[in-house]
Amino acid sequence: MDQTESAEEDGVFTTISLADDSDSGSTVSDSKLDCEQVMMNADMEELSARVDAVKEENLKLKSENQVLGQYIENLMSASSVFQTTDTKSKRK
Repeated sequence: MDQTESAEEDGVFTTISLADDSDSGSTVSDSKLDCEQVMMNADMEELSARVDAVKEENLKLKSENQVLGQYIENLMSASSVFQTTDTKSKRK
């Protein structure tokens, strides 16, 4: 129950509530904060999963790049077009 106190100021009585009204406002604020926290946690989990997926894709692409680089290097070494030429021996 609300506790009240009456006060007289200039012949006018006013009633002042002594109960803590901040509880009801606090409950609404707390539930809003809780909801925001749940939403932020879900967003954080989604972002974390996305970061993990990007890291995995990055490692996969690095590996593919190494394989392709080695393949190109092998092709270049097998091709006569890319062989180093010794200009001194051709002039003799």
